[in-house]
Amino acid sequence: MILVLVETDATGAVEVSRETLSFARDLSAAGGGVPIDAVVVGPLPCPVEELAVQLATYGVRDVHHATGDAFSAYGGAAWASAVQSVREAAGSVVVTAAGTPRGMEVLAHLAARLGVAMAANVVAFDGLAPFTVTRQVVGGAALEDMVLGERPAIFTVAGHAVEATPAATPGAGRVVTSTPEVAAADLVARVVSAEPAQEDLSGGLKSARVVVGAGRGAGSADGFGDLLELVDLLDGALGVSRVVTSLGWRPHHEQVGQTGSRISPDLYVACGISGAIQHWAGCASAKTILAINTDPDAPMVAKAHYAVIGDLHEVVPAINEEIRRRRAS
Repeated sequence: MILVLVETDATGAVEVSRETLSFARDLSAAGGGVPIDAVVVGPLPCPVEELAVQLATYGVRDVHHATGDAFSAYGGAAWASAVQSVREAAGSVVVTAAGTPRGMEVLAHLAARLGVAMAANVVAFDGLAPFTVTRQVVGGAALEDMVLGERPAIFTVAGHAVEATPAATPGAGRVVTSTPEVAAADLVARVVSAEPAQEDLSGGLKSARVVVGAGRGAGSADGFGDLLELVDLLDGALGVSRVVTSLGWRPHHEQVGQTGSRISPDLYVACGISGAIQHWAGCASAKTILAINTDPDAPMVAKAHYAVIGDLHEVVPAINEEIRRRRAS
């Protein structure tokens, strides 16, 4: 059985957890159709029965809900204890979660308790005997094959590595409630307070399906007019390189890279960005990259799927004009 740790919000399972369920379904099919169960921990922002109905559409058989005072606030070790209890009761040979900070922490605790390796940021699998996964490393700049020869196999799935799609055959979506015992030592580190969520200053940068990137090639703080017009035309978001924020041309919350946001859009239009490894770490998960740069040897040009060699201040206005022309006709 495959066990998936699911994270939730008011709408049910979050997108990256639904993507992980889709990944688990592919793995299940390769293994002959082994069942998929989900585990959720602590108080939920939505009724568990409604969540079970939603998860059934992604092929989930049983939804294991770990409840109790030990889970009233998030704690990585406590949640790992709950997942371990469910795994032992259900007999799962694979435990996975989305590659979020919470998913990473919980499964790292679980792997350490069980004395097995954990693979982080998996994007694909290739072969079940031995079970081999491909994962992102070096901030997404490279891929690595890793053999998970021990059981249970524990790994997280990189965000947007697969598309979240409902199952052709729904699961049962039954709810199984339990109150696992948690050792006092697992309650030492817990969330003790939380601030209300602030406005998303990134303007949806992390979730945008189209991102227009801008680097030093913008020229100055006044050089973003055409780029912002392209953002509007594509209903996207603006992302910038570190040098742009360092020069004070744009605010830090728009930065893409190792010290900024990591994005996974369907399309990333990188304008005037050289493509240093720190920036690449933030955009490597983009499905399609179009680079616009005057330097044909720039790293971003070499890594992009498509490239236009030219000045962004000439190329971008031409793109905007063509988009407007086609829409008008």
